[in-house]
Amino acid sequence: MVMLDFRTLAVPVGTVRILEVIFTCVSFSLVASVNHSTHSFWTWCMFTWCFCFCVTVLVIIVEFFGINGKLPCISWDDFTAAFAMLATLMVLAASIIYPIYFTCPSCGRQIGASVTSCLAFILYATEVGLTRTKQGDISSFLSTVPGLLKVLEAFVACIIFICLDQVIYSAHPGLQWCVAVYCICFIFALLIILFTIFRLLTLFPAPFDKVLTFCNVLAVLMYMTAVVIWPFYTLKDFPRPNSCNKFCPPWDYLVVISFLTCFNLVAYIVDTVYSVKLVFFTG
Repeated sequence: MVMLDFRTLAVPVGTVRILEVIFTCVSFSLVASVNHSTHSFWTWCMFTWCFCFCVTVLVIIVEFFGINGKLPCISWDDFTAAFAMLATLMVLAASIIYPIYFTCPSCGRQIGASVTSCLAFILYATEVGLTRTKQGDISSFLSTVPGLLKVLEAFVACIIFICLDQVIYSAHPGLQWCVAVYCICFIFALLIILFTIFRLLTLFPAPFDKVLTFCNVLAVLMYMTAVVIWPFYTLKDFPRPNSCNKFCPPWDYLVVISFLTCFNLVAYIVDTVYSVKLVFFTG
């Protein structure tokens, strides 16, 4: 017998999720009502709003009908925490990209979509804060700071992959190494996220906290090389063309990758500090 749990809609997290559904729906509806575009950024923004809308509706339905308690193979708290963090980052990116590329002073619907997207970002960030648990609670690892950092690291790597140009990095072994760094560290982060959600941490050959520390230290060392190598080759051999005005996509992507490489290095350093503290200074 299915029991309806109305409390899931009345608690703060439930209210926030309902508002997320409303604002993401308004965002993609407004954008869909104007001219469509084949631009990859437009596609990314639409996918973000539709994806977050659908998954949030799914989360609300599952908790309302109490189905989450009947999924023993999935850590529901980790799943919702990981999705909230991912949605926060995706909607933040869409809230920045869409106004820059697709709005104008007289574009009322586009401006409205940008505003509701920003509101959705605030709501998802609020959900992240509401679902966080105390550090060290391994049963809900993705709700902790290290868990949220893992989602952040994987997301930043995905943005780097979107910006990569195979013609550029295939010409230099150093740039190929940087791409390998992005891929290897992304795989590490993704495996940790998936193993946590599907309760497979016991399959690790060593204690999870030690495996996590090892992966983080390795990622920091690898990203330190990429931070030096990627800008050295790309910005030296591919200067900004003089014909570019405000935007110059090929060159802009190189700069974005350089910035995101530095950003992810900082994220991995912070992640490593938390892991080392957890392993060596928490008794």
